[in-house]
Amino acid sequence: MGAQQLVLGAVLAVMVFSVALELRLADFRRVAETPRAVICGLIPQFILLPVGTWLATLALDLPPNVEAAMILVAACPGGSLSNVITHFGRGNAALSVSISAVASLIALVATPFNFSWMIATNPATAGWLRTLAIDPSGIWVSLLALLAAPMTLGLFVAYRFPALTRRIQKPLANFALFALFAFIAIGLVRERQLLTLGLLPMLAIVILHNASGLLLGWVTAQAFRIDVRDRRAVMIEGGMQNSGLALGIIAVQFQSDLGMVIIASLWGIWHIVSGLSLAYYWRHLDARPAH
Repeated sequence: MGAQQLVLGAVLAVMVFSVALELRLADFRRVAETPRAVICGLIPQFILLPVGTWLATLALDLPPNVEAAMILVAACPGGSLSNVITHFGRGNAALSVSISAVASLIALVATPFNFSWMIATNPATAGWLRTLAIDPSGIWVSLLALLAAPMTLGLFVAYRFPALTRRIQKPLANFALFALFAFIAIGLVRERQLLTLGLLPMLAIVILHNASGLLLGWVTAQAFRIDVRDRRAVMIEGGMQNSGLALGIIAVQFQSDLGMVIIASLWGIWHIVSGLSLAYYWRHLDARPAH
């Protein structure tokens, strides 16, 4: 793991820790008592978005590597950033964390399975078929280091040191928000050589793809009739895919194919923009006086 990845991992861990400071064990007990909300959050990630993406690639006449990248991103689970965005948007952060944890485990089987059958049954991408091998240890390390450890530590500090928690809560929350904007800026700088007018069609594809994930999350939440805070968590989980995992797979399995890298990189930037925009909109709704 390079220095840049270590720094990014550390920042994500701090962000998750800051979310945990405002959670209590009772929040997770409530989630455990209503597992249907977790199931609701998994359906868009592993069924609706992958299948919807596969159908879209069958209907569209896009380059095979672009279609393969869309399928791969849709097959990946959500990441830790979704927990921070959900918390900022005043959604159910405990539910978001629970969905992310379960999704990371399911992804060990579901991501290779979904990607393999979808790419094999699409005539345009059949030639791109590879045996997708995700290292389980990598996902376990990510799950423990970026989610379980900082979440547990944050819950412990909030319970054991309430005075300290009150002092550091706001600065860490501000840091988390600053870090989200920094991720966007760094992503734009890193991919600046790709930022040309020729990139606009691919950006449009990513925006529509991401919007469909958010929409499918909303539709599923409506169908399950869960409350507003849970619905926000499910929407964010449905629209924030682990593009970092997708980029890693592209590097190993597809020799960093440029078209695939562009799609996954744009996803990594755009889903933060769309997630933050939704979070700000929800906060604005909450701030309006009741009539």
